This record gives sequence, structure tokens and C-alpha cells, in this order.
Amino acid sequence: MIVSIDVGGTFTDCLVLDGDGAVRAFKAPTTPRSPAEGVMQVLQKAARTQGQSLDEFIGGIELLIHGTTLATNALVERRGATVGMLTTKGFRDILALRRGFKNVGGRSMYDVFLPPYRPLVPRRHRMPVTERMTSQGQVAVPLDEGEVRQAAETLRAEGATSVAVCFLHSYANGSDETRAAEILREAFPQAYVVTSHEILPVWGEFERFSTTVASAFVGPLVSTYLDDLRSRLDARGLKGRLLLVQADGHVQSVGEVARKAVYLVGSGPAAAPTAGTFIGDLGGHRDLISIDMGGTSFDVCLARNGQVETTTEMWVGEERLAIKMRDIHTVGAGGGSIAWVDSLGLLRVGPQSAGAEPGPACYGRGGEHPTVTDAALVLGYIPADYFLGGEITLDIGLAREALGRLGSRLGMDAAAAAQAVFQAVNGFMASQITEISTRRGYDVRDFALVAGGGAGPVHAGFLAELLGIRTVIVPETAALYSALGMLLMDIGRDYARTLISPAAALDIGKVNGVCEAMEGEALAAFRAVGIPTADVRLVRSADMRYAKQFHEIEVELPPRPLEAADIPTVLEEFHRQHEARYTFAMKFRAVDFITFRLHASASRRAELRLGARPNAPGRRETVVEKRRRRAFFGGGMQDVSVYDGPALPQGHPLKGPAIIEEETTTVIVPPGFAVEVDDAHNYILAFGG
Repeated sequence: MIVSIDVGGTFTDCLVLDGDGAVRAFKAPTTPRSPAEGVMQVLQKAARTQGQSLDEFIGGIELLIHGTTLATNALVERRGATVGMLTTKGFRDILALRRGFKNVGGRSMYDVFLPPYRPLVPRRHRMPVTERMTSQGQVAVPLDEGEVRQAAETLRAEGATSVAVCFLHSYANGSDETRAAEILREAFPQAYVVTSHEILPVWGEFERFSTTVASAFVGPLVSTYLDDLRSRLDARGLKGRLLLVQADGHVQSVGEVARKAVYLVGSGPAAAPTAGTFIGDLGGHRDLISIDMGGTSFDVCLARNGQVETTTEMWVGEERLAIKMRDIHTVGAGGGSIAWVDSLGLLRVGPQSAGAEPGPACYGRGGEHPTVTDAALVLGYIPADYFLGGEITLDIGLAREALGRLGSRLGMDAAAAAQAVFQAVNGFMASQITEISTRRGYDVRDFALVAGGGAGPVHAGFLAELLGIRTVIVPETAALYSALGMLLMDIGRDYARTLISPAAALDIGKVNGVCEAMEGEALAAFRAVGIPTADVRLVRSADMRYAKQFHEIEVELPPRPLEAADIPTVLEEFHRQHEARYTFAMKFRAVDFITFRLHASASRRAELRLGARPNAPGRRETVVEKRRRRAFFGGGMQDVSVYDGPALPQGHPLKGPAIIEEETTTVIVPPGFAVEVDDAHNYILAFGG
């Protein structure tokens, strides 16, 4: 039995994959004060459904895959450790200078109202020490170990709980950082210590320092959580392996992630596009836009030819992370996002969220602010009596009261306010989809939209209509979208080493030595978790750019030691990719190699039998209405057919407007769309069908 668990801002999702490939889905409210408690609650729910005790259920788990937004939320909300930093004398202010970046989040660098950046490490906690390494890895100035010990004493006295060691050119030779970390652990054993050459051994001191400090900032919190979760699972008899989802879309062991906590940033959302490409492949769709709308956020990602876009130029909050991450655009637009009126009297939705506690007003748990979920309830899109399969009864009266208070500020009643909120959030989400497609030169109409998250299927049809997308795919397990992706993810990790050289002067032997060292490290890591070398796939690549250019392009290298005869072919591929991305190539210009990379992975894609629903009612041969409900379509409220999702037959089209109720989500079929159930019980919405 394989289990995947995704801890979101509102709900904790759990998928159980049996030996026969059938999938069972479970959801439970997230417990923000103790996320591990929420994990145990959803496992208890799964155990109870199968007639087992919690100990029996956990004892039968062979593999538990886990994703969480813990590190992301801690970084965005700045709820991390008190961090100290050791750095080369003269480079104390790299974090504050940050290459002059001011326009984080798309704001203009000339915006005088943008507040100054506050580094995660205040200046008094940034300790310069005497040492200097050259860019070739040679010691220019020896490390002053006395200064390191003095810095450790100062940081301990200042109350630091975590320390980042960030020396200049440590990517070329990390020996000084290693020695400094040893001294810190001896003099300051309580501290969580990380070094920049272990977190990100590539050039660019700001990017490397920023990423390492972020890892130190979230590291203690991540370690505490993982220790708590592991002890709870061990106490209940877990004998299987526990793997964690990383930002690059792979899973890795707890020990590996605990040492490099920054790789857990974006953990949960990183799994969703894997589910999207899997679902898309079932229907022959290779160009996809994956959306995941949960309770607190909206995540959107683009996949071309079945490949998910990745980036090393990510900002999370105000922090620059240069590790390889899936290029997922995240904004605060979920079912729990709060609608409000700004100082200009304009309606805004999010990024503030009601979260799991107290939740939207309609939950009846004390929430008073109007949310997107309240609007959907008042508009008739979601059921009051069948939310989460009937486990939560929604109070439409409380929703109307909250929206009425909002509407009074806008000069409208509760129903009109609900329409305005729903349309506003749809327009905002459509603009985010445009951001990662149209603004990057892709025609959004060439893509299919895969909709996940508990709220995604409610909004997907309307988003497609706004954008001109003709096909929408709603997975059977849409409400557990990221958890589905976790069942399909490979074990793996990305490695990188900077070796700057013009192509004409590239030292082939040195390149092969760097690549072989990365391969040795990767294979050792896989052997440590019981995966034989023969099962590991290794892909070499290089970041390249035209001389004096700022941005690099990653180009795949031959799957063997590089030879001089390979260089012209690699250069030609670089020119081709540059032209494809920027519409021009400069073959007359010299090309530089910057960073060599290795992608190591071992496939563990589970065999899923989607559409097989244990304990679900049998499907009928004909379509039968479950009930009718008044809902807002075509500019007014009207009676609309509501169907029971699990009972719908395959291949039988329904015309919109229609509503399909699943236990964990609701699929809205707007007018102009037809919906059909495929062999895997995914819902295919076709415009004009």
C-alpha cells in the first residue's frame, strides 16, 4: 500500500493506492498549530474507512509520500529561525544590496512607496571573518579560526538558533566553509548550521547567499516538524519509507531534505503538474496549463510536450531562490480568500485568507469575512448539504450576511456582491494564466486546461471561457490534485557545479571530472535509500550563454564523457534553443559555459487504475438527475440539473449549464460547454461540444 499526503492551508489530503491499483481519497481539515496532528487525523480517517485501527493501517504502509507548504509559508510569512551568518570579510552587505533588485513581484524599481527590503539576517548578525578563496578554488587568505569561534559566541549570545556559512567562491572549493561549520558545531552545538557550497554550489554570490540563508531560516522549523511526524508514525508502527516532495518535482528521503530544507519550499504545489501531465497523456493532450485552486492559493504551471517548465530564477516572497524549481506561479486566490474593499472603494479578493481556522463565514466557525467559497455558495455552485461529502454543512445565511456587509460598502445586495466577488477572482486568475502563457509568447488557446484543487473545478469552465480555451480536463481526484501527483513522482535530485569557460577554451577533462564527481554523489545517495545503480537515470546538461549576456540557457549534453567532437553539436543546439526562446541567434558571437548540471532520477511511477472506486455506488447506463438547484448562469438565477458524479456513465455527454457533485469537489459546466466522462472517470469539458 502506497499513501500520499498533501498538507495544504485549509485541508490535508490523503490518497491511498492499493495493490490492485485502485485509489481511495480522504480529506481532513489542516491543523495549523500542529500540522503533524492533521496528518494523523487524515490517516485515522483512511484507517476507519477500511475497518482497521490506526496502528494496523500505518503498519501496512510500504511507502508514504508527503508534501507540505510548511517551508513556503514560513518563508513568505517570515516565521522562521533567528539566523546568523558568517561571510567573507568585505561581503557582509551582499544580502541587502541584492544586485539592486527592488521590483520584486513585478513592481517598478522606481516605485517610491515600495518599502525597503529587510534581509532575513539583520546586519548585526552578519559576521565577517578573514578568509579568501579564488574563483579557481585556491586559498588566497587562510581562514581565521579564532574569528569563527568569536562569531559563534556572539551569535549564541544574540539568541541565534541557525547559522548560514556563506564564503566567497566556495562553489570552487568549500573547504573553508566546511571547517567553519565544524567550529560552529563544536562551539555552538544547539545551532542548525548550513553551508552555501552544500546548498547551492554555483557562482553568483547573492543568489547563493540568499538561497542558503533561506534554508537556514526554515531549517529548524522543518526539522522540528519532520522529527514530530516521524516519531508519531514510528510510534504507530510505520515500517515503510517516508519520502518528501521537493521543489524540483521529485521525492527524496527525510534525511536529505532535513539537511537542505530550502528544497522543501514549494513542496506541495510542485507535485500538481505531474498529475496534470499524467491526466493529459490519457487523452492525448501534451500541451497543458495546470491549475490548482485550494483553500488559500491558486497555483498555475505550463507544460509543453508533456514537460513541465522549470526555473532557477524564483522569488518566494521577497527572497531569491536559485535552486532548480518547477516554474509555478502562485497567488493568494483560493476558496478561503477574503473579499474586501480598498481605500479607493474598489473590490479586491485576497491575498488574505480565512484558512482552516476559522474558515469562510459559511463554515459557522466564527469567520465573519466574506470569501470566494461564500460567494460560490450564494450563487448555487456548491451544495450546502454535501460539502466534503456531507461532513461539513455550510450555512448559506451566514454567507449572505458576510456578503451583505461587503455589498453595503459597494452599493449592492448580497447576491450582487457574490457575483462581483466570483467574477473578480475569475478575472484575477485568468490574468495569472496569461502571465505564464501569453506574456511568454504562447497562445493560450493551443493548450488544454487541467483543473485541480477543491475549488478548481468550480471555476475552470469560467476561466476557459474568459481565455478562449476549448478543452478543460477535471481529474476524478481533482480535490487531491497534488496528492495524485505525489503517487507518480520519481525519486531524484538535481546537482550543479560552476565551471566558467569560453567554449573555445573548454577543458574537456575538467568538465568530465566535475560531472563524474556529481554522478558519484548522486549514485551514493540512491544506494543509501536502497536503489541500485542500474535503476538510476543520469542526464548531464550545461548552462550556456553568449559572451557578456546575463541569462543562460540549459542545454543537454551527451549521456557519456564529453569529447571535443561534441562541442560543435552542443553549440548548435544552444543557438537553436536561443532562437526558439528569443526569436534570434548570434552564431557569430562567442559562447560561454557557466554551470554544469546533473539530473539524477529513479522511476517509481505507481500503476494507477483510475475510475475504479471501491465502495462507490455502481454506475448507471443512463444519466439520472440527482436533484435540481437554483444557480447563477447567463446573467440570472435559474433551475439547473445536478448530477451525482460517481454514478455518471462513461461517454455520455451532458450539456451545460449543469452541476456535477463529487464527494470532495463540484464540477461546474457553464452554458456553451458539454461534459463527458472518459474511461478513467475524468471529466472532459469541451466548448461548443
